[in-house]
Amino acid sequence: MAILMEHQFKQLPADKQVDTRSFLESVSHIPPFFDCLGSAVFSPIKSDIVGNITKIKAVYDTNPAKFKTLQQILEAEKEMHGTQWPKVGATLALMWLKRGLKFIQVLLQSIADGERDEANPNLIRVNATKAYELALKKYHGWLVQKIFHAALYAAPYKSDFLKALSKGREVKEEDCLEKIRQFLINFTPTIDAIYVMYTKMNAELDYKA
Repeated sequence: MAILMEHQFKQLPADKQVDTRSFLESVSHIPPFFDCLGSAVFSPIKSDIVGNITKIKAVYDTNPAKFKTLQQILEAEKEMHGTQWPKVGATLALMWLKRGLKFIQVLLQSIADGERDEANPNLIRVNATKAYELALKKYHGWLVQKIFHAALYAAPYKSDFLKALSKGREVKEEDCLEKIRQFLINFTPTIDAIYVMYTKMNAELDYKA
């Protein structure tokens, strides 16, 4: 769990506004998570996340004071781009980024909750499939879905996945699961707050990649 626990997300304030700088700092350490899944087929998600973080950071860096929260970025871009919004700029980048982060959140929560294939309890295919179906599947066309279903069947053993999360160190499963639960304490509300923001601002798009 060293990969995730070393860069915990910050607790949200009472108004649920996500601080842009803090968010970008924490999320920049997320991409190596996909290396732990073993299959190169997950590399497109990793590349998308890296690219989307870069796009959001580029906008933030133009005026950190103006873009202190993620909502301020969306509001400014809505005013700036008119009818092209929300399919532009950092708004579009964050829309896709949150989906990749949702995949991680659902996968980790499913593992932490003990969901598994009783016939193959050391596989994480059940968890990864649930994450894909809830976070990404509806936004992918037929071909991309086929590629991902192949990747899900190549998902690593849970013991290997947890070891990779711990940077190769041998760890007790329950200790690792407890650290996953700790990581999710702030990670989950952050992702949820971004989803709520997109719904409230009518910024969500359902087109397929």
